[in-house]
Amino acid sequence: MHVLLDDFALFRHGFVGTLLLTSVSAALSLALGVLVAACRVSPVPALRILATVWVTLLRNTPVTLLFLVAVFAAPRILFPGTSHFALAVGALGCYTSAFVGEALRHGVDSVPLGQAEAARSLGMTFPQTLRLVVLPQAGRTAVAPIGSLMVALTKNSAIAGSFDVTDLFAEQRRLSATGHDVLEVFVWIALAYLLITFVISELFQLLEHRLAVAR
Repeated sequence: MHVLLDDFALFRHGFVGTLLLTSVSAALSLALGVLVAACRVSPVPALRILATVWVTLLRNTPVTLLFLVAVFAAPRILFPGTSHFALAVGALGCYTSAFVGEALRHGVDSVPLGQAEAARSLGMTFPQTLRLVVLPQAGRTAVAPIGSLMVALTKNSAIAGSFDVTDLFAEQRRLSATGHDVLEVFVWIALAYLLITFVISELFQLLEHRLAVAR
């Protein structure tokens, strides 16, 4: 307990850093995931191919390798001067977006075809049908798997601590270097991650329940 009390400022700094990294990356992954899902079911072949390549490439790339590319290669080629936090958000958000997109696409597949046909018969365009009719229903089906993906994103964010991004694992390395017991530090770090993932799981379960009632 004394580790937490003696260095509470470091724990708080890392906890807030992990929350910020997780929330911004989650927002990016959800926005990109919706776009990927829309492209995957688009009537335009080029968009379907682009989305398929995106999903296949990112789902089969280890997230650690993606971090290495984002932190060491991307600044030299595409984004010079970009902060490591922004690069970590990009890596986490893009990686998770491939899985979010697939979860939403499966949700789209669960929507009866008659819904889209009825929307088209009313004169709606494909984007309107997708935005107003299909995606709202698909989102209800995808809430549970997306919640699991957000929990996984939180755990994957620990990798960012190895790339000079302020988070719980970065503070763990600092605490261990000052002579604190490594096992005790890891226990508190694990409890902090457990708290974050528990809150995320509960929020998505509540959202799933609310949407189920609204059907």
